[in-house]
Amino acid sequence: MLVSTISDVLEGKALRVEELLSEYYGPRPYRQDAYDQDILGALIATVLSQHTSDLNSGRAYRNLQETFPEGWESVAKASQVKVADALRSGGLADVKAARIQRLIKDVTSRTGAASLDFLRSWNDEREIVNYLRTYHGVGPKTAACVTMFNLGKPVIPVDTHVHRVASRIGLIGAKVSADQAHDDLLKLVPRESAYSFHVHLIEHGRSLCHARKPQCEGCPVGAICNYYSAKYYAD
Repeated sequence: MLVSTISDVLEGKALRVEELLSEYYGPRPYRQDAYDQDILGALIATVLSQHTSDLNSGRAYRNLQETFPEGWESVAKASQVKVADALRSGGLADVKAARIQRLIKDVTSRTGAASLDFLRSWNDEREIVNYLRTYHGVGPKTAACVTMFNLGKPVIPVDTHVHRVASRIGLIGAKVSADQAHDDLLKLVPRESAYSFHVHLIEHGRSLCHARKPQCEGCPVGAICNYYSAKYYAD
């Protein structure tokens, strides 16, 4: 009974957080046409985004496409040096070149083509995430990003911003890992709110709830934030 009560409280809190952040940042409805329709391309782009900025990874992805206009098969067949050269702007070029070539070859070997578009016919988001994670170099966040952004499924990727904000507010425990938080946060919001909730936590982490020196004054969720309460009302 106690577990159920705690769960109900957290669900109510998560819904209130989504309401307040939506009021502050504006609504964030999902639009599939805003994201890459090539699922393997989206997975490659997300792998490139690991440990680098969106600006640099986006540039590296475009360079890769321009260098290999024939498609992903040509990337897999090219020398690793040529692939790495196309990725220099994104950082860790040699490591990511090898990872991407292995990914494309693995997809082709399993499915018969350098494509993951068949995943559009899968309805179970957990099955999609688990399948993507079977590929080398694809962790829970990468798999969840492609599943949510490019396939429009109700999952919540947990990056450093989402993990930090959710922990400070008190939606997850202080010792809950980012991997566990994917499932814990998804239990707190309706399926139709998963995308908006994720985007709002990202925005809040980037705009106000910084890793260092969070701007708590004027925070839209300050009244229900554990971190805010401890900071201002501990005494």
